This record gives sequence, C-alpha cells and structure tokens, in this order.
Amino acid sequence: MTTHHSGAHTRVDTSSAVAQSASQRRTIASFTNYRDAERAVDYLSDNKFPVGRTAIVGVDVRMVEQVVGRVNWGRALLNGATSGAVPGLFFGWIFGLFDLINPLVAAFTLALYGLVFGALIGAVMGAVFYALQRGRRDFSSVTMMVPSRYDLVVDEEVADEAQRLLAGMTPAGGAS
Repeated sequence: MTTHHSGAHTRVDTSSAVAQSASQRRTIASFTNYRDAERAVDYLSDNKFPVGRTAIVGVDVRMVEQVVGRVNWGRALLNGATSGAVPGLFFGWIFGLFDLINPLVAAFTLALYGLVFGALIGAVMGAVFYALQRGRRDFSSVTMMVPSRYDLVVDEEVADEAQRLLAGMTPAGGAS
C-alpha cells in the first residue's frame, strides 16, 4: 500500500494491495453448484477455520435471459397497475398515520385512495412504456448471471489447513 501526500490532502492507493492479496490465494476446491461451495465454507466455519480468509468465486460467468411470458396491452396495463398500487397503498397508509384525531381510520382511508390512485397512474405509465416499445420487445424476462463452476479460494497462508479440513467433510447427501 502506498501513501501519497500533497498539501493538506492524503490519498491512499490500495489497488496494488488488492492485487497482491488476490494473487496470494489458492483454489482449494471447485464445485458445480453454489450450494455445495456454501456447504464447504460452512463446514470450515464449524471447524473453527478463519472463514474471513476465504471466498467463493464464480468462474466462466455467462448472462442468461429467461423469457417468462408474452407482453400485450392487457399485461402492460396490469403490470403497471400493480407496480403503482403497491407504493400508493404504502404511502397512503404512512401519511394517514400522521392524522392526530383518528390515525387508524385516516391510514385506512388514505391507503385505499393511494391504492386506487397508484394503480391508475401505474396503468397509464405501463401503457405509455408499452406504446414506446412499438412492438420491439413483446415479452418479459428475468436476467441472471450463471457461472459454470464455483471455486473456493483461500489465503495461501491457511490453504493447507483448509484442504486438510475439507478432506474430512462427508459428501453432499451423506450423514453428518
């Protein structure tokens, strides 16, 4: 880590320290799914290993966009109404609680108004956004980042101990 002084300002450059730390780690195990990597770290933790010196690293990450359905005018209006109704309900309820005379009735009433007003505004916004798409994207999807494997990396100084501990771990699905 280097420190640069210039007048009254101090700047600390940690980029070389981060790069040095990353290069002093060793991969001690690879897993095909995150659950098994997580299980290995949990096992190390249960055996009093300093898990703050470990990391689970997703390797060969690719983006997957899973299409979940078709979007038409009805779906656009419904999605917009739903996304507007929820915050409308919430904000109406919160503002109603500030009524000093009867906060419960005011909260319920304003929550109802917020729900209706939020749904209407949301439906209008959903229609506007759908119209702006002009049929270019008539589907909805969920985007995920999916690694091909998960490497368990450990600081070099404690890597041998981690490997020794993991050698005693029962296979997934085995008795604990």
